[in-house]
Amino acid sequence: MIPNGYLMFEDENFIESSVAKLNALRKSGQFCDVRLQVCGHEMLAHRAVLACCSPYLFEIFNSDSDPHGVSHVKFDDLNPEAVEVLLNYAYTAQLKADKELVKDVYSAAKKLKMDRVKQVQTLYYSADHKLLDGNPLDGQAEVFGSDDDHIQFVQKKPPRENGHKQISSSSTGCLSSPNATVQSPKHEWKIIASEKTSNNTYLCLAVLDGIFCVIFLHGRNSPQSSPTSTPKLIKSLSFELQPDELIEKPMSPMQYSRSGLGTAEMNGKLIAAGGYNREECLRTVECYDPHTDHWSFLAPMRTPRARFQMAVLMGQLYVVGGSNGHSDDLSCGEMYDPNIDDWTPVPELRTNRCNAGVCALNGKLYIIGGSDPYGQKGLKNCDVFDPITKSWTSCAPLNIRRHQSAVCELGGYLYIIGGAESWNCLNTVERYNPENNTWTLIAPMNVARRGAGVAVLDGKLFVGGGFDGSHAISCVEMYDPTRNEWKMMGNMTSPRSNAGIATVGRTIYAVGGFDGNEFLNTVEVYNSESNEWSPYTKIFQF
Repeated sequence: MIPNGYLMFEDENFIESSVAKLNALRKSGQFCDVRLQVCGHEMLAHRAVLACCSPYLFEIFNSDSDPHGVSHVKFDDLNPEAVEVLLNYAYTAQLKADKELVKDVYSAAKKLKMDRVKQVQTLYYSADHKLLDGNPLDGQAEVFGSDDDHIQFVQKKPPRENGHKQISSSSTGCLSSPNATVQSPKHEWKIIASEKTSNNTYLCLAVLDGIFCVIFLHGRNSPQSSPTSTPKLIKSLSFELQPDELIEKPMSPMQYSRSGLGTAEMNGKLIAAGGYNREECLRTVECYDPHTDHWSFLAPMRTPRARFQMAVLMGQLYVVGGSNGHSDDLSCGEMYDPNIDDWTPVPELRTNRCNAGVCALNGKLYIIGGSDPYGQKGLKNCDVFDPITKSWTSCAPLNIRRHQSAVCELGGYLYIIGGAESWNCLNTVERYNPENNTWTLIAPMNVARRGAGVAVLDGKLFVGGGFDGSHAISCVEMYDPTRNEWKMMGNMTSPRSNAGIATVGRTIYAVGGFDGNEFLNTVEVYNSESNEWSPYTKIFQF
């Protein structure tokens, strides 16, 4: 009590407690009046909270014809994970983003006009060789990025007077200690700090021609460049980069971890759709460009689905069946048209079907096997879809009940490989001849497996990963149809069950899956010459 008669009390924990409760309401979807659609991913929030931290959204909400209704805001050019980082910031005043997300968080903050986030997050290298905070720039800085998502940097405007051209991590130079500037006829290099990420790969903060960058460097194996003990931020590091050589960097991961996904090659790119992680079945679809090592989003599917396969038929992408994680197996399907970047429904299957094989052959779409509505045993059923008549008809059944099998086309035949009859893994393989509508058992695999992936290269089948009944596996084997025999090949670098495997160009890609502990978003490729898998991509050093 104070002399004027008022009782004064200040609860120091009230704001923190209220903010935590408000964020919990957001995550549970309670009292939310905003739906953000970000590349097919729906996020719920509270209009008043977002309006306070984003002038961009404030303008949208302020112009709503029904201020008491639910606002719908759609973004097709932002990373959903980056937007989730900003939503957490809006409710907690704390921003935490993995290094791979920094550029996307910056882009999202710029779009939403969240200037405080945009400026705390940027640094620039000044003309007097100092690393400075980007906050005072207030629009006088420009953010550059590369297609590989491993390089992002900020440059103060206007450009420096010396007129050097900007360069990327593939520029020529000889890097010595981080504190020494290396002179070159073309470019100036300087390593500020570095962290060892693998035996011979380093994540570095560097200055390239006066531009502050984050780059990956792959050093040569030598006593000088591979010290036996490397601290977190090393004080000295030696690299030798010769002109006209290949350097390696980790391949860009998908934005989402996915298991039970559908994969296919379309127009020289790798498509990865749906799948599930620990939280939900996904609608999102990602597209990988091997030439740029870059993932981008396509239009999301209409239905969340996992445990399905997809195929390209007459230039269009088909997905059918699967599971949405909440109800019975699905009978619905949809088709993606790359010309309009959108999905349209296709006639439903004759029965609900999950974990079935899907493949195109002779202008028609086949769905083979799968699990019954209760998921207890495999099916023999095989149906075929005619895109002209838009109808499903039955064809010859399998010899053995199968679900979670790998399916592909080779030489005018369909192959269904492995899988499980109930939950016992199979090594048996069947081949379908469309001319006489028959399935024939051929040579079995060396390893029984379900949830494997399959791809075709040089007229042979490559089957990789899967689950052998006790754990996820990384082994790969190859089938030669001229010899009717299987041969063990080089293992993948990671066990992958229910992963996607596809051939793009002359390269086999394995993406996503479950390694026994974690759902994966990583990618690796197969080198047929060396019979080895690698998670790295090669960049030519000019």
